[in-house]
Amino acid sequence: MSGGPLTVMLVAAEASGDDRGAGLARALKRRLGAGVRFVGVGGQKLAAEGVESPFDIADLSIFGLTEGLFAYAKVLRRADQTAAVAARERPDVAVLIDSWGFTLRVAHRLRRLDPRLPIVKYVAPQVWASRPGRAKTAARWFDLLLTIHAFDAPAFRREGLETLFVGDATLAIDFAAADAEGLRREIGAGPDDPILLVLPGSRPVEIERVMPAFEDAVNRLKPERPGLHVVVPAAPTVAELVKARVAGWPHRAHVVEGEAAKRAAMTAATVALACSGTVTTELALAGCPMVVAYRLAPVTHAILKRLIRTKWVTLFNIAAQDFVAPEMIQDDCNGPALAREVALRLDDPDLRRRQIARQNAALLKMGRGGPDPNEAAADAILELVAKRA
Repeated sequence: MSGGPLTVMLVAAEASGDDRGAGLARALKRRLGAGVRFVGVGGQKLAAEGVESPFDIADLSIFGLTEGLFAYAKVLRRADQTAAVAARERPDVAVLIDSWGFTLRVAHRLRRLDPRLPIVKYVAPQVWASRPGRAKTAARWFDLLLTIHAFDAPAFRREGLETLFVGDATLAIDFAAADAEGLRREIGAGPDDPILLVLPGSRPVEIERVMPAFEDAVNRLKPERPGLHVVVPAAPTVAELVKARVAGWPHRAHVVEGEAAKRAAMTAATVALACSGTVTTELALAGCPMVVAYRLAPVTHAILKRLIRTKWVTLFNIAAQDFVAPEMIQDDCNGPALAREVALRLDDPDLRRRQIARQNAALLKMGRGGPDPNEAAADAILELVAKRA
C-alpha cells in the first residue's frame, strides 16, 4: 500500500451480499475514516458506500445448475469486467462475498493480475450440505475465509485455509425502530387486521419460478378473508419485475420498497409466505411466523437431490434440526399447498405463538445476541492487510 487511503475491493453479486458488503464497508469507515476507499461490484447499498459497479448485479442473480450453464458466458464476461476494475484501481485487499461460482472466477483472475493480493472469501460455500470438495478449492484460491455459521469452519481448516467465524450480520438486525403502526396506517389496515407478507425472492429466476405459486395461494386465501391485507416487499434487484406481476393481480396488494418499509412490514405481518433465503432469518428476528417455499429447474432439483446432505434448507430449521417452519419445496411449492399452510397460521393464534417461540430458540442457537459480525470481519481484514504489508 502506498501513502494514500487503503483501497478495499468489495465484490457482491446479489442482494444479500450487497447488504453484507455495505455493513462491512461502514465498519471499516468507523476505523479508518477518510483513510479507506472502496471499489468493486455491488448493488444499491454498496453504491451508497462509494462502490461504482461496472454493471447491474441483477445480471448475476442466478440460481441452479441448468440456469448457471446457460448463463456461463455472461458470468465469465462479468468476471472479466470485475478483474478490469482491479487492474485499474489496484486494491490493497479484495473481499469476495458469497456467490461461490462467480466469486471463484473473479479470484482466478485476481490471482493472475497480482499473485500477492490478499483475497478474502466472505461467506463459505455450504460444504456441510453438498459438494465438500469446495473446501479444498477454497484453500487454493483464498487467503482468509470469514464464515457466518460456526459449523462451517472445521471443513476448511482441515484443508489449511485460515478460517474465522465472524457470525451472521443478519442476526444483528435491530427491529426496535421498525414502524409497524405506520405501515398499517399506510395500507389502511386496522390494528387487528391480518396482514400476509409475500416475499418472492431477490433473483429474477425466483420471481419466474416461485411467484406463480405464491399468486395462486394469495388468490385462494383472499376471497375467504376479505379483511386480509397483502404486502409485497420488493428487493431492489427485482423491484420492476415484482411491481409488474402484482399490478395484474385480481386483488389489491401493496408493494413496498426500501429497507425501512420491509422491516416495518415484517414486524406488522401476521404471517409471511417467503422464498427460501436470507429473508427467512430476518422474518424470524422480526417475530413473524412463516411458510418457506422454493422451486428449482427440474434438472437442477434432480441433481441436487443426490448431492444435498441435509433435509432442511432454512437456516433456523438446520440449527433446530427440525421443521420449525414448513418448507414447501419443488412440487410442494404449489398454490393449494401454500394456501393451506398459510391459512393454518392465519387462523390459529396459538400455532403462530408456538412457531415464533421455536424460531426464537433456533435463532439463539445460530448466535443471536453475539458480537457484531461486521466489526469482527473488519478487524480480520485489517489484520490480514497488516500482516501482508
